Amino acid sequence: MHAAAMRIEVHIPHSLSLKHKRKVVRPFVEGLRRLASLSVAEVGMHDTWQRAAFGVAIAAPDAVELERLIDRVRRYVDEQLELAVTDVKLTYLEAPDG
Repeated sequence: MHAAAMRIEVHIPHSLSLKHKRKVVRPFVEGLRRLASLSVAEVGMHDTWQRAAFGVAIAAPDAVELERLIDRVRRYVDEQLELAVTDVKLTYLEAPDG
């Protein structure tokens, strides 16, 4: 098994309230989950109107499939018109020996 964790930080320029932020964040998270049965959570900046941070866990049976899924996530994020990506951090998780 191969796995990676992504942290995605975004700016929501047109958000004027936490309520509007939720209207943007909720469909974004659900879309990521449906993309490939990913585990997604809002992990930071909960009280900030125009910023959000998400954690995405990605698992695959081999390295090629893992890279394909990472590319799908990045394309999906880049296609979101209401969000401007400010930072993406990718960490590969290694299986323990044994």
